[in-house]
Amino acid sequence: MRHRRLLISLFLAALLGGALAACGGTAPSVDWQLKVTGDVTTPLTLSYGDLVGMPQVELNDVLMEKSTGEDVVTSWSGVSLDEIWKKAGVADYTVVVALASDGYALEISKDELEGAIVALKDSEGWIANTDKEHGPIRIVCPKAPGNRWVFQLAELQVVAP
Repeated sequence: MRHRRLLISLFLAALLGGALAACGGTAPSVDWQLKVTGDVTTPLTLSYGDLVGMPQVELNDVLMEKSTGEDVVTSWSGVSLDEIWKKAGVADYTVVVALASDGYALEISKDELEGAIVALKDSEGWIANTDKEHGPIRIVCPKAPGNRWVFQLAELQVVAP
């Protein structure tokens, strides 16, 4: 009887663990860094694990306007830029230059960055697992079209007025 209870408990634990992983449970182990530089009092280098450990926010039902193909509505979660700005000591800025790991750079205005996050998850789960080509992190700006969201984000360069 004891043996049967133990087997049932182990089975239920495995089943629950699998369900949590399918829902985006444990963060993947990713070797990635995000630098925050420019007009900051404390330049940062945040590891993927650092980002996972910071307070997470959700953006639900965000319209991702695409330059090609159909627009989509999706959800994202990650670290708010405001949280990152606090850690880096950002007082004020006019634009941020977002750099991807392949060297692509884009200036994003302060207005476009309102409510933006460094996304770790999309509606499918951890971006590192669900969209390896564009992951593991990206900047999601709900007030800007999708072609203004930089994927494989490697650095945020803050430019003060």
